[in-house]
Amino acid sequence: MKKFQAIFFTLIASLALAVPARAQEAALSLDARVNEAFANATGWFVNFIFMSIPGTNFPWIVMWLVVGATVFTIYFAAVQFRFFGHAIALVKGDYSDPKDAGEVSHFQALATALSGTVGLGNIAGVAVAVGIGGPGATFWMILAGLLGMASKFTECTLGVKYRNEYPDGTVSGGPMYYISKGFDELGLPGGKVLAVMFSIFCILGALGGGNMFQANQAHAQITQITGDFPGWITGIVFAAIVFAVIVGGIKSIARVTEKVVPFMGILYVGAAIVVLIVNYEMIGWAFGQIFAGAFTGLGVAGGFVGALIQGFRRAAFSNEAGVGSAAIAHSAVKTNEPITEGFVSLLEPLIDTVVICTMTALVIIISQQLIIDQATGNYMLNEAGTAIATIDGNSGVALTSAAFGSAISWFPYVLSLAVILFAFSTMISWSYYGLKAWTYLFGEGKTTELVFKIIFCIFIVIGAAASLGPVIDFSDAAIFAMAVVNIFCLYFLMKVVRKELNSYSARLKSGEIKKFTH
Repeated sequence: MKKFQAIFFTLIASLALAVPARAQEAALSLDARVNEAFANATGWFVNFIFMSIPGTNFPWIVMWLVVGATVFTIYFAAVQFRFFGHAIALVKGDYSDPKDAGEVSHFQALATALSGTVGLGNIAGVAVAVGIGGPGATFWMILAGLLGMASKFTECTLGVKYRNEYPDGTVSGGPMYYISKGFDELGLPGGKVLAVMFSIFCILGALGGGNMFQANQAHAQITQITGDFPGWITGIVFAAIVFAVIVGGIKSIARVTEKVVPFMGILYVGAAIVVLIVNYEMIGWAFGQIFAGAFTGLGVAGGFVGALIQGFRRAAFSNEAGVGSAAIAHSAVKTNEPITEGFVSLLEPLIDTVVICTMTALVIIISQQLIIDQATGNYMLNEAGTAIATIDGNSGVALTSAAFGSAISWFPYVLSLAVILFAFSTMISWSYYGLKAWTYLFGEGKTTELVFKIIFCIFIVIGAAASLGPVIDFSDAAIFAMAVVNIFCLYFLMKVVRKELNSYSARLKSGEIKKFTH
């Protein structure tokens, strides 16, 4: 184990030293060298994770997530719809016993997990999906989001059931714990190895996709407003703020996310609603485009299959249902009933994908940034034939920004604020995910935790200052490699969840489980 730790520390340290404090030319030169070396070393892994199923352009990892979500929906008899009302009551605190073990409330756990998923994917990613798959991608995105609610329910129930509770009141939980302890309980081999694999992928994903990418994109958004300036300045500011939050642990993170997440959600959705109100006469037409495009494609590249692929892909990449990350945040909740946090967590894909992603898609469709051939009613493709032609050739976050700006000229500034808040909230949540994976590998303790938190903040500066494309690609692949391990193990452990569900349902129906007055 010590040899493994030494190798792992060496890997992290070598990455952290990737950007020296020299002249910018030297940094750019180093960027290029790191990019090339990292791409050569890890390209095979990235290509494997995002490889398409033979004969299609459908990534197998997306199919893995969607199939898992469908299996859990069927196995638990559409639990996400049957217990939706009870989930709302739990978030409100109706069934919360102040004496229960844990560190945060149901609402705080939900806010923390949401802050890790609601981010740039909801803004730029949806624009890419609609830009390639057309309005119909929105339909399949919503469907995948609804199915994903069952995946979140399964993993977050297990996160609480198999968490470690310590004498000082702190807890540690997540896939690494329920994989190792759950497999041991069921007499299955390989639990420890799979838990270690998950933890490694989680740490790499936290430092890259959950950290460097967020800092990099936040800096890019800020410079669009202020003009160009060195990325390390943004990185240091973000690092200082993030460190001030995460040094206090999950309770400090939860206190911030319970305020930031509702604010940024209301800010973004509110701006989208204003656009819809300004163009209210187009709302019916937009929904017609979504349903027609879902099954005909309306002339987009790949037809309705292309719309389906883009919709499923965006939902999977946005809400992270099945990845296992949210189970780490939900494990810290104050409850003695693991299933209750499963109910609460199923609200995440609904908020993230069905609400926020759909609002983005509607704004893009209604603003008519996508060019339609008036003669056929179909969407026109760009010169390459790979995506829908747009006004001014915009794509990604620029397309979303232009769509918001079409209603009110200064709305892109609101969008910029949302991007910065989304990036910040994602970083603090993923710092906790990475921390728990780190302490699982290297042991609990204040020193161990502080080491990771410092490393995490160093990577914020690196992410904002550098353009380490292959490093980001690798960390994204690591996040979805978490899903490979997690869903594989959930298939073995879902019978444990069903036993918990049946027990809780019977006690709720009999009146044994009562509401608390606060």
